[in-house]
Amino acid sequence: MIIWVASYPKSGNTLVRSILSSLIYSEDGNFNFNLLKKIDQYPQNHHFEGLINKFNDIDELSKFWTISQDKLNLDKKIKFLKTHHLRCGIGNYTFTNSKNTIGTIYIVRDPRDVIISFAQHHSLSIEEAKSNMFRTDSYEFPEREKNPDLALRTLLGSWSDHYNSWTKNNKNLLFIKYENLIKNKKSELSRIIKFVNNYVKIPISETKINNCINSTTFESMKQNEEKGLFEENTYDKNGKKIKFFNYGKEGNWKSVLSKELVLNIEKKFKKEMSELKYI
Repeated sequence: MIIWVASYPKSGNTLVRSILSSLIYSEDGNFNFNLLKKIDQYPQNHHFEGLINKFNDIDELSKFWTISQDKLNLDKKIKFLKTHHLRCGIGNYTFTNSKNTIGTIYIVRDPRDVIISFAQHHSLSIEEAKSNMFRTDSYEFPEREKNPDLALRTLLGSWSDHYNSWTKNNKNLLFIKYENLIKNKKSELSRIIKFVNNYVKIPISETKINNCINSTTFESMKQNEEKGLFEENTYDKNGKKIKFFNYGKEGNWKSVLSKELVLNIEKKFKKEMSELKYI
């Protein structure tokens, strides 16, 4: 059975996976990047091997969401899956279903900060990143749209589409604000442990918790990335590796975004940002 670790890109998913993997798969709670491999990302090509050949057609792909998840659950074990995909339905097919899903951890981050990290991660201008976050038909890797044969399509929708799709009418949901995770990590860690213990019993000690907190700081993971230990980087148009851990602090938008763009984002996502107390 699947527990989704879901978020819009650049919202803290990697941090939450780091915490989860160090608590569940490390005896002493110390995190290292190899532990991230314990939490697979869905959807990827290998989930649909033997089912389809055309990975870039979202309408065709949607027909096999349930079947591919059935295959993942043949071992009857509880598994955590990272996803940035919109929780949606296409025709008669839904991205998640109660047969294969038992819970969700959803992470949200201020869209004014997301836009900066998203632009940097995909070698986009801020304006291009804004366009992607505003569009209802956007995909995770906008740079691939000019050459859609490159990879499987991960549908995002707009930032608000994504947030609403995962947080509304979703049972067994643990909702995490990235900003709370940064400010009150130990408190949020307790919430994560309590949620996970409903499904997987984790041996916990004060030492393990402290090790987890200290080894998953932004600075610690940034330093380990600089040592070449991180394997989830993207590359710019010239083939140069893009730093993944770059803008981890909250409120970075205040010194980066124009006043006009800030007002534009706040107007577009007013309902959701007010609900989340970002404005």
